[in-house]
Formats: sequence, structure tokens, C-alpha cells
Amino acid sequence: MACTPDKPVFKAIDLTGADYALGFELPDQNGQKRTLADFKGKVVVVFFGYTQCPDFCPTTLSEWVQVKKALADKGELLKAYMANFDPSFLALIPPVSDLPELAKSFKVYYKKIPLTGSADSYTMDHSAGTYVYDTSGRLRLYARYGLGPTAMAADIAQLLK
Repeated sequence: MACTPDKPVFKAIDLTGADYALGFELPDQNGQKRTLADFKGKVVVVFFGYTQCPDFCPTTLSEWVQVKKALADKGELLKAYMANFDPSFLALIPPVSDLPELAKSFKVYYKKIPLTGSADSYTMDHSAGTYVYDTSGRLRLYARYGLGPTAMAADIAQLLK
């Protein structure tokens, strides 16, 4: 009988082998096109966030700052908005016309909700989980909103082994 390493046990949902959310080609906040291949050797975190989201987005990004700090030198992730959380975080911004197909390929929900009393003000209702890719660019985890930075950091540390 051969010895095989134990399969990692994650706090997030293990999506290893899923046939969706397989990649992207999107411009970042500086206009540079990015794909998963650009991050080879790093764990990649993909969160569908919106600057007009008052709830999940600021909380989730703040938690990812804590995850990065917990990972110390192992950690890696619209210019002014992202810099409010961590200057090294990268925002990938799809053209509005591409958002429906991208959201479908990642199985995420979003809906613009106009605010009463203002023609230009709105908020976004949307999925609040985060996809995590391993250092080879394979989809591995889905972290539900509220999982917490300690659990997320532990899962990422396992992926970095």
C-alpha cells in the first residue's frame, strides 16, 4: 500500500475540478490586460466587487487586507478605491458590455438598484463570495461572505505549501 499525502481540509468550499470560473482576460485599474497566467506562482483571489456597494465590498476587502497581513511575506492581490484598502490589490474592470457574460461564467449575480430621489445614485446587489486560485492558476476554493480572515488565511497558507 502506497502512502499518499492527506488531502487538504479547507474552511472554504473546495471547488477543485469545477468547470466554471476558469479564467479571465480583463483590464486592471491601470488599463493593463490581465489573465490568470500573469499571476503564475501566486495564489489569486477573485471577488466581484462594486464601488457603489455599501455593504459586502468594503467589508470583504477589509478582510482581505487582514488575510494579507496574516500571511506576512506570503500574501499577494479603480486606483483610488483599491488604494483605500491596500495599494497592492489589483482591480480588474470588465467593459460594461462584457459583464453579463463574465458574471455568467463565474456564476455570480448582480443587479443595479437605483436609489430613490436621485437619478445618478445607485447601489449594487450582488453575490458576495470570493474565488481562490492556486499557484498554478487552477480554481480551488469559494469563500462565502463572512468566512473570516483567519479561516481564509489558513486556506491560502495550505495552497501556498
